[in-house]
Amino acid sequence: MRHCINCCIQLSPDDVQTQQVSCRGGSHHGRQECPVCKAENKIVFRVDGKQMNLLAVLEVRADGNESWGGFLRFKKGKRCSLVFGLIIMTLVMASYILSGVHQELLISSPFHYGAFPSNPSLTEGENPSDAKEHHHQSSVNNISYVKDYPSIKLIINSITSRIEFTTRQLPDIEELKKQELHMFSVIPHKFLPNSKSPCWYEEFTGRNTTDPYLTNSYVLYSKRFRSTFDTLRKAFWGHLSHAHGKHFRLRCLPHFYIIGQPKCGTTDLYDRLRLHPEVKFSAIKEPHWWTRKRFGIVRLRDGLRDRYPVEDYLDLFDLAAHQIHQGLQASAAKEPSKMNRIIIGEASASTMWDNNAWTLFYDNGTDGEPPFLTQDFIHAFQPDAKLIIMLRDPVERLYSDYLYFASSNKSADDFHEKVTEALQLFENCMLDYSLRACVYNNTLNNAMPVRLQVGLYAVYLLDWLTVFNKEQFLILRLEDHASNVKDTMHRVFQFLSLGPLSEKQEALMTKSPASNTRRPEDRDLGPMWPVTQRLLQDFYGPFNARLAQVLADEAFLWRKT
Repeated sequence: MRHCINCCIQLSPDDVQTQQVSCRGGSHHGRQECPVCKAENKIVFRVDGKQMNLLAVLEVRADGNESWGGFLRFKKGKRCSLVFGLIIMTLVMASYILSGVHQELLISSPFHYGAFPSNPSLTEGENPSDAKEHHHQSSVNNISYVKDYPSIKLIINSITSRIEFTTRQLPDIEELKKQELHMFSVIPHKFLPNSKSPCWYEEFTGRNTTDPYLTNSYVLYSKRFRSTFDTLRKAFWGHLSHAHGKHFRLRCLPHFYIIGQPKCGTTDLYDRLRLHPEVKFSAIKEPHWWTRKRFGIVRLRDGLRDRYPVEDYLDLFDLAAHQIHQGLQASAAKEPSKMNRIIIGEASASTMWDNNAWTLFYDNGTDGEPPFLTQDFIHAFQPDAKLIIMLRDPVERLYSDYLYFASSNKSADDFHEKVTEALQLFENCMLDYSLRACVYNNTLNNAMPVRLQVGLYAVYLLDWLTVFNKEQFLILRLEDHASNVKDTMHRVFQFLSLGPLSEKQEALMTKSPASNTRRPEDRDLGPMWPVTQRLLQDFYGPFNARLAQVLADEAFLWRKT
């Protein structure tokens, strides 16, 4: 049996030596110009017609009747020659590795399509001189993760060619009521006229020995919330209203929502905004009630628990409701019509995008698209709600998301592998379904190793704009917030019609260090590979363009972040 290898070895731009060896019993052909090398400085080999980047070629001949016994019968001189040859080859290989040229030894993974370039930092349109700044980074790349930019780019082209931003069909109010009968029976249609937050009084039928939070699911399923509810429990009975022998408690919903996106600075915005004396948040920063808990989801992969009723969600705003109640009681005698200025906020970063539960509870929509989205229900009760969105470059958001949620083996190589796998999964969906169906596809979202879909901001925003007016949104960029916190906070104050702060209060709010920044151990991992960044920029580009068009702001193209 004979293994044959076609090889091209280029020694210099002016001196090209080519050699071709035939196999399968064929004859040895003469020299001919290699069609692969042309004028480039590289070493290329073909094994059984496949191009490979190797340093040297060994032509191995083995007869079927040869064995280890035959090897032992070699003459001593031949055995010494073989050992000496192996030592020389090992030294040559080591010299290439130590001299930093070992990219030429990299052999591609069979997981992806096509041939793979030896340098993962070189992307389409670049030349070797452009890549000098990436040389050190790419030189230490793991050999298992060399990627072919052109091949993966074909997948991205397939996705982008199928992008179509269509308008969704809105459900009517009766359809919504059928889905959430209990919610509609608890939340009224009208709220108190002298409260900026949507509040109302409801009768409390328990006795003074009754624990109002005994059955609250947030307490039952999470120990870390119990101290919070201990505080609520102590304050509860002192904030009831009494009339005609009955007890009434003030119930409230948020006046505004920070709806997204994760890893875009929502925690930092929340921490600063709650320092304003007129702003009160839920007892838990991210209740995730609208998107998860009302369906009984804590972690979707863990299955469903009992659904959290709307009363459990309303309990989270009791501390704020107590303060609003006190203000209403104090002004009742003097200025009954005076507006209470306290506003309630909620900051679940899943609200904008997470509709993964719909396939478990709602009938299948048209062609796999969800018939109901979170915003449909919020709008049904709060058509005047204010909505704040913090976004960042989706490429950087995805890497930050990966570093935060990945539990082990985090690296730029692993991230690249997961990105390419996610792109292939997304393309498979787009071949059969619409963009919206794929974005909200629960099975696909759970299968993707990185949350690629969270960065498709334009899809989510357009769906929110089908039920809320554009004036009800304040859309910020993390890049702007990081460079000028004071300006961002002033924009938020103006949007929420908040009163001015003293110099001391403003300094405390704007000069405090950023919250929820990257952990030190994650910073040590360094940035993603340049080729990964380029692939993600190509993927997110059309969605960023649509977002910038909707907002009439080219900053959302993230050409310069």
